[in-house]
Amino acid sequence: MQNKPIVIEKILAESAAKVWRALTNIEELREWNPYVFGTVEEFKAEPGFSFKFLLGPEDKQFLHLCEITEVVEGKKLAYSWRYDGYKGASLITYELTPDGDKTRLRMTWEGTHSFPAEIFAPEGFVQGANHTMTELEAFIKSEE
Repeated sequence: MQNKPIVIEKILAESAAKVWRALTNIEELREWNPYVFGTVEEFKAEPGFSFKFLLGPEDKQFLHLCEITEVVEGKKLAYSWRYDGYKGASLITYELTPDGDKTRLRMTWEGTHSFPAEIFAPEGFVQGANHTMTELEAFIKSEE
């Protein structure tokens, strides 16, 4: 069982302020990540704020329960990610570092190994993390 965190880093050709908006503004989140945020009514980058959504194959939707755990305005956003009715808990962290007129974005997803592997395939988390970062990068580019 793999218990190393999933870490993906990209250099985005936009300011940290613009990347931060894409990670924290519900309208922008819905646009670039509709699978996760399409049904989320509200999102606040504030510790303790909770949100939930259904996601999974049509025949087996899972209720995802998330809570913002850490916010450093414009620099860091972290939230827990777990599944209602299943053991395990994970943490997704986005860290933004200005790099000239660009932004270095690092996504770290810890704890995915804590979920039942027979239900939540470990490679699915890697695919999901890569897809998320690819979609975010495409959104940032389309907004130029």
